[in-house]
Amino acid sequence: MSNSVEAADPVRLALTGRRILVTRAPHQASQLADRLSALGATPILIPTIEIAPPASFAALDAALTALSSFDLVAFTSANAVEAFQQRALLLGLTPSPRRIAVVGPATEWAVAAIGLHADMVPPIFTAESLAQTIVQTLLPEAPDARILLLLAEQAPATLASVLEAAGARVTVAAAYSNRIPEASLAAVAALFAEPANCPDAVTFTSASTAGNLIALLQAAGLTLPSSVVRASIGPVTSRALADLGLPPHLEAAEPTIAALAEAVAAHFHSAS
Repeated sequence: MSNSVEAADPVRLALTGRRILVTRAPHQASQLADRLSALGATPILIPTIEIAPPASFAALDAALTALSSFDLVAFTSANAVEAFQQRALLLGLTPSPRRIAVVGPATEWAVAAIGLHADMVPPIFTAESLAQTIVQTLLPEAPDARILLLLAEQAPATLASVLEAAGARVTVAAAYSNRIPEASLAAVAALFAEPANCPDAVTFTSASTAGNLIALLQAAGLTLPSSVVRASIGPVTSRALADLGLPPHLEAAEPTIAALAEAVAAHFHSAS
């Protein structure tokens, strides 16, 4: 009975025949693609970002060997958690941070997957909210707390700056690097070369996916057609799109893959 009701839900039929570009990194794209497929869409997977090692693991390795000296370890992505675990295993260490803060549920799940527990999750899944949560939760009891931030090599200094301004002693260690996949240039050029071949929508799951897609289009001598719906996972990504002069047509109710897929479906349902 429930299956027939779900099948009759017009929102769940709204993406039938729609072609949706997924720009996530290759190892993360399937989750969103599966969600969109379940809603009737035809996902097109062209990663505009891939995860690579940072220029050096020296800072991360040094931090891991001195982990007991930190009051808190903050992870800004699941990729940072994965790098943390891989480097610890390589060094023969069994890390057990005193406290852990994470930027959102995906990162919290990644922490749980390696047998650890997140003590702090911000109410809004952004670096700014994470910083405020740490300031309000940890610093009142430990004003000069030592905090280890594990993030992407090119990440903005916003999180560290807020914590340092509040009195924390911050160590930043690059856990990974974001880069544009070389093979994606030809794929993006082929997809957008002919207006009739363009996707109905593009999903953006980070500021990097947004900036990198525009960079790929520019390298191909193309622009993103205004008819292509721009779908953002959350406020940080939306700001990045706005800064590029391409504000999103829709933003997920919360910055999760499930919410993004549902928002895309709801958008096309309301437009039909």
